[in-house]
Amino acid sequence: MNTSIFNIREAAPADNHQVAPLIVNAMGDLACTFANTKIPSQAIPLFEHFFQLPQNQYSFENTLIYEIDREIVGSIIGYDGQDLLSLRKPFLKYIEAEHGAILKNLEAETEAGEFYLDTLSVSPNFQGKGIGSALIKAMIIRAQKEGHQKVGLLVDLKNAEAKKLYIRLGFKVVGQRVLAGGNYEHLVCDWKRTLQLY
Repeated sequence: MNTSIFNIREAAPADNHQVAPLIVNAMGDLACTFANTKIPSQAIPLFEHFFQLPQNQYSFENTLIYEIDREIVGSIIGYDGQDLLSLRKPFLKYIEAEHGAILKNLEAETEAGEFYLDTLSVSPNFQGKGIGSALIKAMIIRAQKEGHQKVGLLVDLKNAEAKKLYIRLGFKVVGQRVLAGGNYEHLVCDWKRTLQLY
């Protein structure tokens, strides 16, 4: 008999040590680019730092987490696309000063009119259990409550498994984008249709 207790909740600053590795795992090479390193674990302190702060892309304010028995096993970050440049500004300033990563011409990954799912990650030992889908649904509900009609995300062209999940949840490919030298597909969904799939 499984007596595990699971919960999706809004993140808090104190969650930073558990969530930062999930963010780095979701971002892969991009996290290393931001931290100016080739070793993913060396990027974790950067995201621990910014997760605790308000008003940036990787803030606890924009994050929902999935807990099982008080262990954080998944996280998702989402925000209004029109806020991208203001949310990104303190992050880019910091990584230039502290890590020597100069990305002044970094491409826009989202835009006004779209609620953007920035990162989604589930701990390796808990994948395949519907946690990612549950987090996407929870963030879509947040987008709905904030009045957004469209939810979008980017998926690495090499990440076929993630793309399958998004397509199953009602997302459609609408184009391709380049971000910090990586190639991604841009997917969007109408939240009304996606929520009907659950």
